[in-house]
Formats: sequence, structure tokens, C-alpha cells
Amino acid sequence: MTNNRRMLVLRAVVEDYIRSQEPVGSSSITRDHALGVSSATVRNDMAALEDEGYLVQPHTSAGRIPTEKGYRYFVDKLATVVPLSAAQRRGIDTFLSGSVSLEDTLQRAARLLSRITGQVAVVASPSLARSALRRLEIVPLTPGVLLVVVITDTGRVAQRTLNLADCPDGDGVAKLSDAVNEQCQGMSLLQAAECVGRISASPAFAGMQSLGASLAEVFGDMASQEQSSNLYMAGASTLTRSSVANVADLAPLFDALEEQVVLMKLMSSLSEVSSKAGGVSVAIGSETHTPGLMHASVVTSGYGRSSSPSKATDGDESVAAAEPVAFVGSIGPTHMDYAAAMAAVRAVARYLTGFMSREENGEQV
Repeated sequence: MTNNRRMLVLRAVVEDYIRSQEPVGSSSITRDHALGVSSATVRNDMAALEDEGYLVQPHTSAGRIPTEKGYRYFVDKLATVVPLSAAQRRGIDTFLSGSVSLEDTLQRAARLLSRITGQVAVVASPSLARSALRRLEIVPLTPGVLLVVVITDTGRVAQRTLNLADCPDGDGVAKLSDAVNEQCQGMSLLQAAECVGRISASPAFAGMQSLGASLAEVFGDMASQEQSSNLYMAGASTLTRSSVANVADLAPLFDALEEQVVLMKLMSSLSEVSSKAGGVSVAIGSETHTPGLMHASVVTSGYGRSSSPSKATDGDESVAAAEPVAFVGSIGPTHMDYAAAMAAVRAVARYLTGFMSREENGEQV
């Protein structure tokens, strides 16, 4: 589209339709938007936009409503995403900083995002496959039985129980644990598995090959759990109570929310795109390639390790994920307020990125 006035007309139609949920006519655009042209000119522009596939007229006598193509152009070219105010950012910080654990933080983040947008919020916990080893603890429980506790840089804590016929004594277990923490810290779990194998194969740890092999197997098993993330959701009841909710569209949406594996794959893919683009990714309707989301849109951003341990704020571009370890997103109807949803998702994602950074550096959260 190269006609600047038509772009303004499209923006007006999308914004008015998002606000009113009623087909938008040329007279209302002329009245409510200072375009400096007559209603007849606006009507001609709307007809041209309809011919180009950006608008559709549901009834002959009605105004126009945006198509999926119209929403896409609006999101890509016309929407103005205003950063949250300092007061709003402080509100996010206050609400989320009261958490007592990673899981509590993610649950709070989902509730907060849903409260801001009025839509379904989805927050994924970091998968072990994308985590690095922070610390290993091995606790003897009974003779031949050890509790292995793996703490990752993303705050995840995973436990496994090992049963060994030839279990080393307590001093030997402590010696191997100390060596792993010294030599493998900061490695991915796959790298840590290889590192443990090398350590236990060295002469200094003669007789501990069985324990070393079992530890390496534990790390390798955790690293293979790409789908081990938990999904925290909030806001489904809020969406059903919305005055603009279309029950016919919500039913398949709720079915799609039940398919967590499909949802995770979609939003993980979008979060990787958003990370490369340095912001937020939006999939509209058929772009989700998910039958239950044909009348919905998904706004997603990845969160992960930050480039700086400084506190994340919505307006600080220096705090960005080098690679997302998980995602945060908002799901709602295609007539959602895209600008508001994108700003809210971005703000919460940046807080979680800062949280991950502080966790990784062992700072008090």
C-alpha cells in the first residue's frame, strides 16, 4: 500500500472497530478523525481498501471491518506501541517482586499480564534443555541411595534418586560433587554430562565410574526434556466475561488452550522470532496454523538471559535476551488491542529477563 491517506483510513477503521466491535462507516471516520477530507472521499478509500483485501463489508448497508490482512498491515506498519509509564512499570515490579520462587514469579506474571490485557496470558517456565548448570548437590539418603539435586542458571531445581550397588563413601561423593561444581558450572546440561564423564574417568576418581556414569545419564536425560516446561495460564474466565466475547470463536480457542504441546511449539517458535527482531512477535488467525486459533491472535515475546545484570525496564533496550529460554504471551480475539497487548507482553518479558539475570548471578530478588 502506497497511498498515505488510505493507510490513515485503515488505521482509523481498525482502531474504531477494536474499540466498538461495530462495523465502521465513512461518516464516523470523518467525524472522529481529523483526516481533512470529505465523507465521500473516505468512502472511496474504504472501497479501495476492500478491493485490496484489507477491509470487508459484512452487510451491504453496513460499514467495514478489518480482515486478517488488514490487522497484519496495522500491526506491521500502523500500530504505535507506547512503552508503559514509569508508574505502570513500578506496578509490575511491585507485584512480581513479592514472589518467593521461580514458579511463583511465573504464576504471578501470568495473572498480571491477563489483568492488564483482559485476555488469556501464557507464561512458560524455562526448559531444562535450555538451562545451564549452576550447582550440583548429592545427598546420601541410605546406603546405596543418593539424592541428586541439580540447580540451573534459570532457577529450575530438578531432583533424581540414584540406586548404586557400589556407591562411594560420603567423602568420595563430596569429592566428585565438588569437582563437578568446579569444572562444569555454567555448561549446558549436555556439556555437563560429557564433563562428568571425563572427570569420573580420571585416575583421581578411581572407583567412581559407576556414580559418574549415573550422573552423566541424569544430566543427559534432563537435557533431552525439551518439552519439560510448565505452562502457567490465567485469564480464561476474564475473556468469557468480556462484553465483546464471541462464544462461537471462544469455544475452539479454549479447545486450543488444552493442546499445550501444540501451543508451546507455536509460542516457542514465535518467541525465537521476536528475540531475533528484538521485540514482540504477533501471529494473526491463520498465521498460527492452529485450527482453534483461526479467530484469535497470539502476541509473544521470549525471555531469557540478559546482556546485563541491570534491572530490566520497559524502555531499556540494553536489557535483551541473548537467546530466549522460554516465552510469555497473550492470546485473544483478532480484534484485540494490539498496541496495548504488545506493550504489556514486552514489559513482562523484560522483567522476567531481568529476573533470570539476577537469579543467574545469585542476586537477591
